[in-house]
Amino acid sequence: MSKRRAPDWLTQWEYAHRGLHGPDVPENSLAGAEAAIAAGMGIECDVQRSADDHPMVFHDWELERLTGRSEATEALDADNLETLRLLGTDQHPVRLAKFLDVVAGRVPLLIEIKSKRGYDVDWTCVYVARLLEEYSGPYAVMSFDPRVARWFRRHAPRVCAGLVMREDERGDTQTSWRRKLALWIAKPDFLAYHVAALPSPWVAGLRARGLPVLTWTVNSPETRARAMAHADALIAEGAGLA
Repeated sequence: MSKRRAPDWLTQWEYAHRGLHGPDVPENSLAGAEAAIAAGMGIECDVQRSADDHPMVFHDWELERLTGRSEATEALDADNLETLRLLGTDQHPVRLAKFLDVVAGRVPLLIEIKSKRGYDVDWTCVYVARLLEEYSGPYAVMSFDPRVARWFRRHAPRVCAGLVMREDERGDTQTSWRRKLALWIAKPDFLAYHVAALPSPWVAGLRARGLPVLTWTVNSPETRARAMAHADALIAEGAGLA
């Protein structure tokens, strides 16, 4: 874990998972961001690169679920991605630069940098860091990939950087030694831990030593109660919202 203290605002907000989305408001959209701001919530969003290296606010590696297109998200350049429509609405994928301009520091941002095996995640970190140099609002970055927090610690140390972790069959931290290895590589300023894996004696121990713990995705009254008992801040959606 990091030896530096995370900013106080990090645990003073509840965050809308992929923005405050719903049946008529797509996830990771500008409309979802505006809805979160109107509700007085921080925003969690996802970022990956377009074919021409623009950080784009988009979750899936494939376009099918959200746009109906069959291509990989990273196969299209930013201009083409921005012509697509999300779930048949007037919303479209946007560059992180535009997303930052719209949010404009009104609420805190949690920017999750997407990664996968064989992906040059450092290159995404470079481009995200360049955009954040000019952004004055509260923000933090985080990722399942421990190399992200390590990159920011080494190259942009003023940026608060967290590690996202889960214990189920998805991801790479199903075992105790893998979780400890990821923590050692990342040395994060905070954890964003899967609510299904809470309570966890290991996480509770880290929290007791001063590491802030956020939790996701809080999407029901039951997970909300669990999160309130075992974490410092919630990343929530749907029935998990207050």
